[in-house]
Amino acid sequence: MISPTRSRDGARLKTGRAFKICRSAGLGALAAVGLAASLAPQQRNRSDHTPGFLSKSIPVPVQEKQDDVEFTFVRAVYTGLGGWGYYKSWQTDWPKADRQFILGIKRLTNIKVADTERTIPLTDPEIFKYPFVYSVECGHWDLTEAETTSLREYLERGGFLFCDDFWGSWEWENFQQNLGRVLPGAKIVEVPLSHPIFHCYYDIPQILQVPNVGNALYRGVTYEQDGYVPHCRGIFDTSGRLMVVINWNTDIGDAWEWADLPGYPARYSTYAYQMGINSIVYAMSH
Repeated sequence: MISPTRSRDGARLKTGRAFKICRSAGLGALAAVGLAASLAPQQRNRSDHTPGFLSKSIPVPVQEKQDDVEFTFVRAVYTGLGGWGYYKSWQTDWPKADRQFILGIKRLTNIKVADTERTIPLTDPEIFKYPFVYSVECGHWDLTEAETTSLREYLERGGFLFCDDFWGSWEWENFQQNLGRVLPGAKIVEVPLSHPIFHCYYDIPQILQVPNVGNALYRGVTYEQDGYVPHCRGIFDTSGRLMVVINWNTDIGDAWEWADLPGYPARYSTYAYQMGINSIVYAMSH
């Protein structure tokens, strides 16, 4: 199992065994036939009570005992600006994005991934068991002191944070202020396309702006607010390990969520699954 151990002596998170991975399918080939076709047969529960094309087909996790799990998809629960129920919060796209992405990991890799996602508060000690944490709507963080302390400890011990779906200059400024409290003095830089995170599983040749599903299908624009240019930025630790990857002016999770939707553009879902899987492989091997 790839669960890191946790201690209070400042030791780095460590994996239990060497991690090996091979492709079980190519996303390039899947893009040709449609990632939707690959994922759609896995649907087990459909809710048609939501009007229009956004009726959510949410995969129900298989409730089977898993003794050999290497990876669990973890979504960070954090304090946000809008309070409970605000539309820009840790809950955005949950649970469908998480479960659809898990199906993709199963189809596209040999990673032994848990069937069920987890949502874990930043202050919960359970978070130290997992090498990869996903955080959405980071531009609306309003982290408490306890959350910043716990997240700092998690990252310094070897954890990996994947930030997604925040847009424009205002959200960037708020995110930067909060992250500066987590990692005081840390430098945010553009991650070069030569970095292993873009090549450790799939070769990703460019940073793509992934729009929300409505823009992707109907509005013909890819940006929100003044977030015209997509960026993949990051923070490196003192040993050169990328510990925070920052997907700004793009919506990776929305492409995970709607990859099974007929007509959803394959270029967005392909990039999103490539970026997500590469990040997991990097987090589990560095």
